Amino acid sequence: MSEVLAVGVSHKTAPIAVRERLALTPGKVAGYLHDVRGVASVQEAVAISTCNRTETYLVASDPVEAETAVLGMLARKAGIRPTELASSIYALRNCDAARHLYRVTAGLESMIVGEAEVQGQVKRAYEDALAAQTTGPLTNHLFRAALATGKRVRSETKIGERHLSVSSVAAQLAAEQLHGLERKEVLLLGAGETSELAAKALAAQGVEAIFVANRRHERAVSLARRFGGQAMSFDELPAELQRADALVCATSSPHALLGAEELAAVMDARDGRPLLILDLAVPRDVAPDVRDVPGVALYDVDDLQAVVRRNRAVRQGEASHAEGIVEEEIQRFAEWLGSLEVLPTLSALRERGNAIAQQVVRENAGRWESASERDRERVEAIAQAIVNRLLHEPTLRMKQMSDERVHLRTQVVRELFGLEEVVEGVDATADAPLADVRPLRPGGRGRSAS
Repeated sequence: MSEVLAVGVSHKTAPIAVRERLALTPGKVAGYLHDVRGVASVQEAVAISTCNRTETYLVASDPVEAETAVLGMLARKAGIRPTELASSIYALRNCDAARHLYRVTAGLESMIVGEAEVQGQVKRAYEDALAAQTTGPLTNHLFRAALATGKRVRSETKIGERHLSVSSVAAQLAAEQLHGLERKEVLLLGAGETSELAAKALAAQGVEAIFVANRRHERAVSLARRFGGQAMSFDELPAELQRADALVCATSSPHALLGAEELAAVMDARDGRPLLILDLAVPRDVAPDVRDVPGVALYDVDDLQAVVRRNRAVRQGEASHAEGIVEEEIQRFAEWLGSLEVLPTLSALRERGNAIAQQVVRENAGRWESASERDRERVEAIAQAIVNRLLHEPTLRMKQMSDERVHLRTQVVRELFGLEEVVEGVDATADAPLADVRPLRPGGRGRSAS
């Protein structure tokens, strides 16, 4: 039977130095999904890549092979040995994988609990997989249910009431470091969603002018107009940095855009004025060695943790409510997933029982030299009746299973009866009734085993 598998890293398991090497930029997602889908045991794949996580959700007939393959792909992308990456990787199966995705979508696994952006990020990841044609029945159901769960959490709890995000926390940190933001000039590098949220948060803090730099000039102009700033080209960045109070970086560049050499030249022209840099990008837009440039205070997304911890208590009560909703929805997913496994397992078990009964009858056919054709039919009917009655109670109990242990219990049944080889080819919709036993004597009463 195929299983759902989640393999990934997050801010909880890996520092940004590792996460940025595993990040999937928009242009790389489709190629990565097709590579994963090319693994023999993998039928479906969806990948999520944000500043805090890179996760791959799979449907695979051999989870061990699939996990090993994905680990190898990620290790090659990061340029490190799989054994080095293994300590940062988590691998979850079936309901545990679904629960994790539900929690991610609900904002419970975010650095900032309840952040709203992650719902859109999960939705885009699913849409990217749909466009790449790497989804299927299981991942379609899983992601639609996860998105519905995230929506339910935000409508039934106040977990996102303060609308905290990485961008808003960055604005809060900037206000602390610059002793307020009124009449301060902040330069934004990038004009995507994160930059837009940062601009909104900074404007709310009283920033007088926001300058937006981006390769997509039209988008930069539009964003600058909304927040009372002005747009400029990337080539103008060094000159503008000489007068700005702070720089917020949030591009999708696959490599650093600013290094120590460029910032050293900028600082020389600032006459000793310090420069605050908040790098919200993963991979990072600013090289780590910029921290060594005198006068530069550089913070990346992992450095925002201290600010986040001060806000965490505010949402803790709502998080508990949200977790209850997630568990309710996981119960539904477990029932659905279990139903996919129970029916083919029962069908395979019935076929195995019938095959054994027929084999035993054939092996003993030579002992009944005087038996008539009618007698042989009666013997076959008795053998079939034994199989049906023996499987009657297990059939009822397996059909009634409806908790998270369905998959585990079904797996045990398959292993005990050696059904792994045959259950993959069984139609999951097949649910034929068990055969009736024909009467042994004319006019006698037969009894159904079902």
